[in-house]
Amino acid sequence: MKVVLKNLTKRFPNRNKKLPDVIAVNDFDFEIPDGKLIGLLGPSGCGKSTTLNLISGLEKPTSGRVFFGDTDVTDLPPENRGVGLVFQNYALYPHLTVRQNILFPLQNLKGDKKLSKDVMEAKALEAAKLVQIDSLMERKPSELSGGQQQRVAIARALVKMPSVLLLDEPLSNLDARLRLQTREEIRRIQNETGITTIFVTHDQEEAMSISDLIVVMKDGVLQQIGKPQDVYDLPANLFVAKFLGTPAINVFEGEVKGGRLFIGGEDVLSVTGAPDGAVWVGIRPEGFALDEGGAFKAELERVEVMGRDTSVVSTHAGCVTGNIRSIIPSEERPDGSEKTVSFSLKPFKTHLFSKDTEERIPFSD
Repeated sequence: MKVVLKNLTKRFPNRNKKLPDVIAVNDFDFEIPDGKLIGLLGPSGCGKSTTLNLISGLEKPTSGRVFFGDTDVTDLPPENRGVGLVFQNYALYPHLTVRQNILFPLQNLKGDKKLSKDVMEAKALEAAKLVQIDSLMERKPSELSGGQQQRVAIARALVKMPSVLLLDEPLSNLDARLRLQTREEIRRIQNETGITTIFVTHDQEEAMSISDLIVVMKDGVLQQIGKPQDVYDLPANLFVAKFLGTPAINVFEGEVKGGRLFIGGEDVLSVTGAPDGAVWVGIRPEGFALDEGGAFKAELERVEVMGRDTSVVSTHAGCVTGNIRSIIPSEERPDGSEKTVSFSLKPFKTHLFSKDTEERIPFSD
């Protein structure tokens, strides 16, 4: 099911009536393709959960419309939208077994949608098998691990085979190993069912690892939409560049003069086509190549061996994000006793941003 959001806006009254309303979602325009898994990504308070609630019908928009396919569902109640919603806290009924929790949405169907007991049991078992908890059907939530409880919540959302599956930070309460395992399960389930899925998270690694497309938000405003690697490689602005990537992008004050980039007064890179003037310079950690004759020089702090890679930590007067972290192959690590380290910069891992708008400035090397 394709989901289309048109000029979607949600305002909440400010508790201090003297202040303007809080705009949680601001003029959001986006089309979610049928059968895709979309990662809705951004920091806490950016409006991603509110967007999910607007799609599900739990919140009504201040303005704008929500379409499922060609059908305007803006005024439909949640139960009539054909959505499955999985919450961060699972929201399982503690007094019911796994079987009963999964059956609950089916038992509440009315009219011509009402199912026989045998059909409901078959659907519940099918959903349980899909998330691999069919051996736990007679247990209660208190007898399950966090990961198993999350699977029950997903099975309950899937049992009606919704048109759209909405996941609101479903992995936040799991430990690191379970998060990895469960996100892989979510991707598998989505592939097997083909259900359009919207996955809300503040964890960029989660969003990038399983999403077909990611939507980056800030302060209720859509910043960029694209395939995860495309957004990482070509961030629309400085916020997106800083939000995506682990370790985070290194940011410097720089200047473009005559098609050359200067950082700290040193000519470090050709940036043909970029206009002259002061800029923000973002360099990904993997954008540094160890080079004795390299134009970019920094004060070496320490060398951290990480197995496959080496992290070189250094400082530079032009850096505005603290220490510089450079990721290089382990076989190329520098002598840790040296006071300085020299790099050449990789143009496709170096980004220029306007000092005024913070929008990315394209250039060729």
